[in-house]
Amino acid sequence: MNFALFLFLLLSVTGLVWLLDGFVLRKYRTREEKQPWWVEYSVSFFPVILVVFLLRSFLVEPFKIPSGSMIPTLLIGDFILVNKYTYGIRLPVANRKLIELGSPQRGDVMVFRYPLNASQDYIKRVVGQPGDRIEYVNKQLTINGQPVPIEKTEPYYDLERMRTYPQFIERLGDTAHRLIVDDSVSPGMGREAPGNTHPGACQYSGSGVVCRVPAGHYFMMGDNRDNSEDSRFWGFVPDENIVGRAFFIWMNFGNMGRIGSFR
Repeated sequence: MNFALFLFLLLSVTGLVWLLDGFVLRKYRTREEKQPWWVEYSVSFFPVILVVFLLRSFLVEPFKIPSGSMIPTLLIGDFILVNKYTYGIRLPVANRKLIELGSPQRGDVMVFRYPLNASQDYIKRVVGQPGDRIEYVNKQLTINGQPVPIEKTEPYYDLERMRTYPQFIERLGDTAHRLIVDDSVSPGMGREAPGNTHPGACQYSGSGVVCRVPAGHYFMMGDNRDNSEDSRFWGFVPDENIVGRAFFIWMNFGNMGRIGSFR
């Protein structure tokens, strides 16, 4: 079950019991009589659940990084915080936007519901906005005909795979971030993956992929460019699937030095 839905149901049940006890049940109890256990627990936990629900729904939500698709920016085991209001206030559970506050910008690291399975949360970097023409050919990113500036830096050593990868600094708008590539992987995408959100919106070749981002959608890519299942394969992220902007690593039990903000 979706955790947000579970939390909402728990909040609803304890809230109803809290109201029932406050306006009805209390009148029929003597001062010496104790609350039934189910009333006592509900009344005690309701304020806590309410605070958690409000914080998680409208301010920040914690996530854990499960894969290496965002290496070197985010590592497996990083616990991150996601800003829930940067892109607008959304109705909890239904995720419908109530108040427009902003929109995803190129370079943002964004958490979203996977378009092919909304029960899964994905995290990638925003590369394309609605209407953009995105080209990723021979491992060079081009947006609307303009190659994205990229600069080679020191190699990245992956401790888990015990391998060194070429590392670059890429500039998406005002955001400069690191990325890695795998020279052993061909730049070609081959063909469109089954279940693509917008069949025919991208053209695939032996050297890469070219896409036009549909209205109300975003093109996402991982910073681990050759080890990321992203918009190049399954398509585009609709606005209603957006969860929020990731901005802070609050814990990594294997490396406490990871704690801090990132871009």
